[in-house]
Amino acid sequence: MGVLARYRERLPVTEHTPMVDLREGSTPLVPSRNIGPALGLERLYFKYEGLNPTGSFKDRGMVVAVAKAMEEGARVLVCASTGNTSASAAAYAASQRLRAIVVVPDGKIALNKLAQALMYGAKVVQIKGNFDAALSTVRDLAEHYPVALVNSVNPYRLEGQKTAAFEIVEELGEAPDYLMLPVGNAGNITAYWKGFKEELAAGHSRQLPRMVGAQAEGAAPIVRGRPVEKPKTVASAIEIGNPASWEGATSARDESGGAIEAVSDTEILQAQIRLASSEGLFAEPASVAPLALLVRLVQEGRIQRDSTTVIVLTGSGLKDPEAALANVEPPIQLDGDARSLAKALKL
Repeated sequence: MGVLARYRERLPVTEHTPMVDLREGSTPLVPSRNIGPALGLERLYFKYEGLNPTGSFKDRGMVVAVAKAMEEGARVLVCASTGNTSASAAAYAASQRLRAIVVVPDGKIALNKLAQALMYGAKVVQIKGNFDAALSTVRDLAEHYPVALVNSVNPYRLEGQKTAAFEIVEELGEAPDYLMLPVGNAGNITAYWKGFKEELAAGHSRQLPRMVGAQAEGAAPIVRGRPVEKPKTVASAIEIGNPASWEGATSARDESGGAIEAVSDTEILQAQIRLASSEGLFAEPASVAPLALLVRLVQEGRIQRDSTTVIVLTGSGLKDPEAALANVEPPIQLDGDARSLAKALKL
């Protein structure tokens, strides 16, 4: 069952809320077999959100936002996106026979994500400028026209996304010591923190995790303490210069005694290859920013080795394979007979 059915009593739904469902949520918490032991960590897990219906964590929040928009009579959804939000909004709109309008920054969206939105039937508009300009445009549109804005500024999005924290506690029996995740528009870290606090209040967990966020060096407004006018990073999903949920992210960091720090594009790409080749998990560049940060924090002695650490892999690597392909060996070309193959492989 999907998020609305599974967590109905813990979400802001009523008897009039449509039970929208693409079987989102219930993603695996994968124990690390190789990276954790190599770093000397006893308990390292990956929450693999890439197995949601459209390949990213966005589906958790989108299902609630779309259901509530329908409850209020909306027939048109609109969002700004660097890719994952557009795919999710378009998919849920298609499933409910709604119209979806997606506004993306020109040249700032991975081709695979753009393909998803188009295939789901969304009307995609590319505008000049970055994500922040696109978000400003759709917020203005939603204020003056009969459309439902489903970006993470919509509070129902965060309500849905908090359910991932519920799942982690259910599986571990307790909140982890550290929860690490990428930070772009900052809604996800805000939502996870909300979810963990609700788990504590409900008596399902006896502790709260330290929330550790990773930004890319070229798009690290929270780390710098000021907006970044022209953000740039290989991790397009977090290429955001002025996060809408900035305050929520800093509150999560400060209240939990955690941190938000930046990693380089080189560290991100190295982490992506390491995750795939060591754990068999292919995640998009933004997803592995917290893994890159974890490596540094362990080296600096800032993560306790006997702790329980969860890294949230927010999206599938199939979302944006171009960056990965540029950093691996190309296929070997042969005539095709077994003898030449054995020779090339030094068997």
